[in-house]
Amino acid sequence: MAITSNSSSWCRSDKAADDATPDLKLDITTRTLPSPPPCGEGSGVGVTPGTAVHDKHGARRVGKATAEGDACPPAASTGARDGGHGAHASAFPRRRRRPAPLPTLRISRLAAVLVLAITPALAAPKLFESTQLTPSGEYTFGIEGPAVDRDGNLYVVNFGKAGTIGKLAPEASASEKYTELPEGSIGNAIRIDAAGTMFIADYKRHNIFAIAPGATEPQLVFHADEMSQPNDITLARDGTIYASDPAFKARSGRIWRIAKGPDGAMQGVAMTAPRAMGTTNGIDLSPDGRTLYVGESNSGEIWSYAIEGDALTRPKLITKFEPNTIDGLRTDVSGRLLVARILKGTIAVLAPDGRVTRDIALKAKEPTNLAFGGSDGKTVYVTQRQGGFIESFRTDVEGREHCLQRHVC
Repeated sequence: MAITSNSSSWCRSDKAADDATPDLKLDITTRTLPSPPPCGEGSGVGVTPGTAVHDKHGARRVGKATAEGDACPPAASTGARDGGHGAHASAFPRRRRRPAPLPTLRISRLAAVLVLAITPALAAPKLFESTQLTPSGEYTFGIEGPAVDRDGNLYVVNFGKAGTIGKLAPEASASEKYTELPEGSIGNAIRIDAAGTMFIADYKRHNIFAIAPGATEPQLVFHADEMSQPNDITLARDGTIYASDPAFKARSGRIWRIAKGPDGAMQGVAMTAPRAMGTTNGIDLSPDGRTLYVGESNSGEIWSYAIEGDALTRPKLITKFEPNTIDGLRTDVSGRLLVARILKGTIAVLAPDGRVTRDIALKAKEPTNLAFGGSDGKTVYVTQRQGGFIESFRTDVEGREHCLQRHVC
């Protein structure tokens, strides 16, 4: 009996041959086996339909094989490779190398699929788990105003010394100097509009600077002597700037509305409000742009206002924290507020109605502000006054300004 070179099984003529055949279960090594006895006369001959054979009397017949025992598979013709062993050896060549059994290959493929499926899940960062991005001491005690452009670059004020702006490129682990404000000016907030223009609030000289896309030189676009200071700013869909203007010593404040006038120049006015405000600090808009959220540092309160031209109306107390424990705040596209809890070392996540739904623990205790970035707008960057570094965490909802930058909101 012989095993054809393209067969996945072999034929055994009797029990002795069966016992002599090595067990090859799931053995992926290759080996050459001795040829079992051929399917001889009286033991049955395996023939494919239409194959001519001769019986023991020399009669030639064509048709299916008849078997008195185990049938053998069709013999492959070996042609000139019979090695001089004659026709019988040519018809029944010696066993050749056997391929790896399919079950083993299937198991290997299944294991590979499982590894590919599990690896991304293991590599993905956990939501709301903050990590430190930049070395401690990169920024001064005045680290503030983070903002992200459409290319994913993060900008933060006061890199190395007051009056500068640092830049952290995507995937980078250290910041570099981006630009410097004019002598005597110190930035406190940065925002970037959909066109790529950067706006910087200069709290020291009561200015708003702008840096055009592709440039690094700040240009003065607004100044007001009667302003105490522009502290934090936010941008509306139409380019209007809203700036908080706290008077810390007086424990009071107000909001400025700054927009282009008929001549194209930026014009600003202090907005009216039906209540006396505390030290206005963190500020942002709702996703529809109709509501302005304002945090008051001295009282720890966060208020909402309806916007009607240059007036703030329908004030509503959203929530109240301990005095002097809130700083910057930002909204996401679902309307939630993320609030920097300075001295508490957390970012509080608030529903639009003011309910605290989550407190995100940070690496240091003095977060001053935050910004959304990353390719999907779900990475939150936090400026840490304690240590002078930037940290970040992943969230589950895109930031409002990130969405506006891409004209999809």
